[in-house]
Amino acid sequence: MPIPFHTAPVTTLPSRSGACMYAKTEELRRLGPAVPVELPDGLTAWSVVRGETVSYLLTHPDVSRDVTRAVPTYETGEVPWLAPWIDLQNMTTKDGADHSRLRRVVVPSLTYRRIQQLRPAIENTVRGLIEDLANKADDTPVDVHAAFSYQIPTLVICDLLGIPEDQRPEVLRVFRLVARTDALSEDEATQLNLDLLTAMRTLIDEKRAHPGDDLTSILIIESQKEEDPLTEDELIATLLLMIGGGSQTTINLIDHALADLTACPHARQSLIRGEDPRPIIEESLRKDCPVMNLPMRWALADIDLGEGVMIRTGEPILLNYGGHGRDENVNPEPAHFDPDRTNPQHLAFGLGVHRCPGSHLAILEAEVAVSLFCQAFPHAQLVGAIDDYAGPTFIGNDLLELPMRLGNAHEAAQH
Repeated sequence: MPIPFHTAPVTTLPSRSGACMYAKTEELRRLGPAVPVELPDGLTAWSVVRGETVSYLLTHPDVSRDVTRAVPTYETGEVPWLAPWIDLQNMTTKDGADHSRLRRVVVPSLTYRRIQQLRPAIENTVRGLIEDLANKADDTPVDVHAAFSYQIPTLVICDLLGIPEDQRPEVLRVFRLVARTDALSEDEATQLNLDLLTAMRTLIDEKRAHPGDDLTSILIIESQKEEDPLTEDELIATLLLMIGGGSQTTINLIDHALADLTACPHARQSLIRGEDPRPIIEESLRKDCPVMNLPMRWALADIDLGEGVMIRTGEPILLNYGGHGRDENVNPEPAHFDPDRTNPQHLAFGLGVHRCPGSHLAILEAEVAVSLFCQAFPHAQLVGAIDDYAGPTFIGNDLLELPMRLGNAHEAAQH
């Protein structure tokens, strides 16, 4: 059955991040508190970009993450490109008791104290990547995205989950495709979903046969407890969430923070002096939110947003997290990167009961990455404009590459 929508779309949401997405965000902000937009495969949803409206709907009791509550006739796989975001049974797609049950399995492994214990391992990983980069440091551009930003979160999450070396290429391949909203046909999207499930089943089978002290093994044990056990589908979906949420969003954060720092010498100097990187990371999360539009939320009842806008029961809602941080009514001069900004407001990790439990890990990885990178390559410069490298998606603030000139190899090695 088609997902309901009572009015025609006003515009189409482009499958391109960066300046293209921000320009569209500003257009939508002017049009109203929520605007009907066309998405792939003819799906229409309410795009919400105004900061106060995004926050309001994130905590609204009549807004759900569970499509089956809002659209009882919905059938799994009905919208193939959307399936990884709404069909999987994990804590991001459930509300109430089911959400709490699924969240409880994950949260103990992601507390601030537990994550800080990973700092030495993360620092070793980053130093190793910097050593490799130092061997390439000259006037020839290096793709820092491929050689550095992409490597850190994927190595960390693969180690944390105990993904065997021979399984990592396939796991990472399918996750690179999930957020794309431009190029996958219906058949390709369906096959991608099958590949995701196959990769997770292979990992689970391996860990059941050879358990370790990794997080996958812990989740399998937790899923088998008599009180509130996880189903096989819930276990698979939880692993998918941890890999996807623990990699691509942090890649985006590191990419954009490094790019912003090339144009902000005083912030870069503060890192070289060993000062606290947290203000820089918070400002990057605000200015260049790693997730732009997160599919999908659903209206459980009619919601009147004023200005003649009524979201009807069952209609999909696409909240623009990046639009909140770039709203001048939330943050003055929102397009300006200012690490000295007082109390930057952002929703990079969400708001309310569905707030991302992996924020401590993402922040730690980014803090270590930008600090050690700037200390090693104090004169690194971006080649071209950041928007030249925007990814083909309206979901994440993705970059396809991040070419930089790192400077003299000897000079870099001295820092």
